[in-house]
Amino acid sequence: MILVVGATGMLGGEVCRQLTVKGETVRALVRPTSEPVKVAALKQLGIEIVAGDLRDPASLAQACRGVSAVITTVSSMPFSYVPGENDIRTTDTDGAAGLIAAARAAGVSHFVYTSFSRNIDDPFPLRDAKRATETILRTSGMRYTILRPSCFMEVWLTPAVGFDAAGAKVTIYGTGEAGISYIAVPDVATFAVRSLETPAAWNVALELGGPSAVSQAEAVRLFERVAGRSFEITHVPMEALAAQYEAATDPMQRSFAGLMRCVANGDPIDMSGTLQAIPARLTGVEEFAERVLGAVPAHV
Repeated sequence: MILVVGATGMLGGEVCRQLTVKGETVRALVRPTSEPVKVAALKQLGIEIVAGDLRDPASLAQACRGVSAVITTVSSMPFSYVPGENDIRTTDTDGAAGLIAAARAAGVSHFVYTSFSRNIDDPFPLRDAKRATETILRTSGMRYTILRPSCFMEVWLTPAVGFDAAGAKVTIYGTGEAGISYIAVPDVATFAVRSLETPAAWNVALELGGPSAVSQAEAVRLFERVAGRSFEITHVPMEALAAQYEAATDPMQRSFAGLMRCVANGDPIDMSGTLQAIPARLTGVEEFAERVLGAVPAHV
C-alpha cells in the first residue's frame, strides 16, 4: 500500500494515476474540504480515500497504518494559501514533521518528499521550511527520496505567474536571460513513482529539471514560434523584486517574492547523471507550448 499526500493537487493526482497504471494499491489522504470532483476522480482510479489533515496527528497515524511507502507532494504554495489552514507553519513545517513522525511510527519503509531545487536557495520562509523538513527526513531512520524539481511548466509558464500565452502577454522577472530547467508535472511524478523501486534514488536528493535549461526570454520565443505571433513583454527589474520582498507583510508574500527572485537568477540542472540512473523521457518547453496553444489559432 502506498500513501499519497496531496493527491487532489496537480502533482499528487498525477502520481496517483501513474501508480495505479503500474498496478499499485494506493491510498490518498484527503482533507474534508477537498473538492468533491477531485476526490471522485481518485475513487474512479480505484484509490482508497482516507479523510485527514496534516494538522490532525490522529488522522496521520490512521492514514499511515499498513503503508509501505509515503509520497507527499503537498505544499502551501501561494495559489493554495489559506492562513491557519494551509500555510507554511501548518503545512510545510509542523504538518510535514508530523507526517514524517507518523510514517516512522507506523513502520513505513520509504518516504518520498517533494522539495524544490537547491538553486532556489535565497533565505525565505517556504525555502527554510523545505530545507528543515529535508533534514528531519534524512535523520528519520526511514529510507527516503527527496525530489528537488525546478520550476513547474504548469505553473511558471502559465497565467498564474504572468505568462499568459493565450493572451500573448508575459511578465519576465529580472533580465530573463538566465537559464531555467523548466520541468513538466508528469515528469516529476514519474521520478516520484520510479524512486520507489530504483536503489540509485534511495537516500538521496534528486535535482530534477527538463531536457535543457531555457531562459525566460527563450521560453517566450518558443511560445511565439508555436503561436505564430509576437508577445507583449513586461519586465520586473531585480530592484523591484527586492523591494517586493522587503515590503512583504506575511511569510507567504515574502516566499513568493523570494521565489520570483530565484527564478530571475536562473535554475539550470544537469540531468545527465539522473537519467542514466532513472531513464525517463523529459518534456521540453516547445512541446509544452504546443500543448498549451494547440487550440489557439495562430495569427500575426
